[in-house]
Amino acid sequence: MTTDKENFFENKVLGHPAGLFVLFFTEMWERFSYYGMRAILVIFLTGALLGDNPGWEWSTEAALSLLGTYAMLVYLTPLLGGWLADNKIGYRMAVVIGALLMTMGHASMAVETPTFLYIGIALLILGNGFFKPNMTSIISKMYEGHDEKKDGAYNIFYMGVNAGAFLGIMLCGWVGEVVGWSYGFGLAGVFMLLGMLQFYFAQPLFGNVGDKPKKKELQKLEVVEDPTGTAENEAPKLNNFRIMDVALIVLFTVSALIFIINDPLSKIGDIQTLNFDLMGMTDSLFFALLAAVTFIVLLIIRLPRYIRIERDRMIAFAIFCVFTVFFWAAFEQAAGSMPIYIRDFTSRVLEGNAAMGFKIVDLIVTVVPLLIITYVLWSLFKKTFSRIGLSNIILGFSFVIVWAIVIYKLYVEFQATETEVKVTWFAILNSLFIIMFAPLFTKWWDSKYNPPASVKYFLGLALLGIGFAFLAFGARNVMAGAESASLSMAWVVLAYLFHTLGELCLSPMGLSYLSKLIPARMIAFMFGVYYLAIAIGNKLAHYVGGDIERITEEYSLSTFFLIFTIIPIALGLVALMLHPLLKRMMHGVR
Repeated sequence: MTTDKENFFENKVLGHPAGLFVLFFTEMWERFSYYGMRAILVIFLTGALLGDNPGWEWSTEAALSLLGTYAMLVYLTPLLGGWLADNKIGYRMAVVIGALLMTMGHASMAVETPTFLYIGIALLILGNGFFKPNMTSIISKMYEGHDEKKDGAYNIFYMGVNAGAFLGIMLCGWVGEVVGWSYGFGLAGVFMLLGMLQFYFAQPLFGNVGDKPKKKELQKLEVVEDPTGTAENEAPKLNNFRIMDVALIVLFTVSALIFIINDPLSKIGDIQTLNFDLMGMTDSLFFALLAAVTFIVLLIIRLPRYIRIERDRMIAFAIFCVFTVFFWAAFEQAAGSMPIYIRDFTSRVLEGNAAMGFKIVDLIVTVVPLLIITYVLWSLFKKTFSRIGLSNIILGFSFVIVWAIVIYKLYVEFQATETEVKVTWFAILNSLFIIMFAPLFTKWWDSKYNPPASVKYFLGLALLGIGFAFLAFGARNVMAGAESASLSMAWVVLAYLFHTLGELCLSPMGLSYLSKLIPARMIAFMFGVYYLAIAIGNKLAHYVGGDIERITEEYSLSTFFLIFTIIPIALGLVALMLHPLLKRMMHGVR
């Protein structure tokens, strides 16, 4: 059997190499496990100690502190995992190692003890670092010489991302809330293991793509240094790090690690070693601010060394990264404060016609996407069973489990005389709205009406703020200090709709402008800056979100969500006002 890259396109599934759909399902199960676990983590940690399905009764501040540190490290470890795969172990081995570590992580969390919880989260962070960056790297290698097919390939791949998020939230969420938290965490691990096995036994499809790299001389990254900003045509010079650069990098790294680690330690374990009263800050926030200032100073002293056009474009991209931080700081409330809002302040019990209407809607949104994914599975089977039969059998077995859980879920729901909409059910709306609206946005961006970058960032931030405005308006009559209410679910649905529309405007832009604005030799560095921005946004989201109880008690629930209304809209207007400056600094890049 031939396995060279040139022969990948001879046996196609839906117009693309069969190997792409192996990656599709592998990524789908990884996203299933990630979003499935995340959907129930905060609800489990903050749930009452007593009841049919007891939680640990942590404070919201403690639970979101842990989630924030986890989410931040999830976006930073791929930088190390990508380097290891590029230089040492190869992409495919990195994916297998990552999937195995994450399987062990989910299994640890299913034990439901604090020690195993922390071990599990550590394994998930490490596993994600190996897994996440290398799936897309395999696709990139697979499609070398077929650039015209890459856009379609990545669209199919990201369908797998959304399919996994949808199924993971729906099934792990339902199992966790109805059957038991351990079963929800364990289910995420089961499918991560099956995903790893079906990928491992499909290796014959990939030939030498993603193999361990052969020994070769690594070329040093070069950069044009120009302290005056005038020598645009000078020959490249080495990208030397000066003593001040190194000192700032060390200070930034140490300060950031102190904050990342100390924040959950102080709030969960009451370990106050690095918490002291300094300039009115009584926790490790000082170190977070020190890290932020240090990083800004590092950029300020390094960027002037580049030639003018490159410098201007990198400054423009850095400005986009600042907006990215605040976008994700608000958007990621979906994993932290919004489940608290839904659980404690939303009326979720339906009766009569309303209950039957929801059951029908739930049936449709559950079964129809699953039928489509099953069709893709069958198409893969027909093309590849003779070559990777064991991989296909494992993949088919995983779908038998999915269908069994779905049928059981629907049976239980239809037998009930009244319906309580599960807290985690609302989180699937993001994936559903992405699937519904992404094609429309793609057509918009490809048309002559494609707006400039500043307008896209304005739209993304403004729509996000409007989504929170619905939550703030819905909670306008909830008094300060209230611990529960019965607000309409419609406000949550509208919030998810506008948040998703904002995400479609802004989220894909980061990597797109990275590829357009940054010179090839600087892609890796600025890729790190971009992922650092997302990581900071995730940590900031849950650091601020942890104050929902305090703000609700001192002011009101509406005030809390009004903060996330005003700040994104204001920043969106700033992005719009910066349009002339950004357009000039981008030097013709659209």
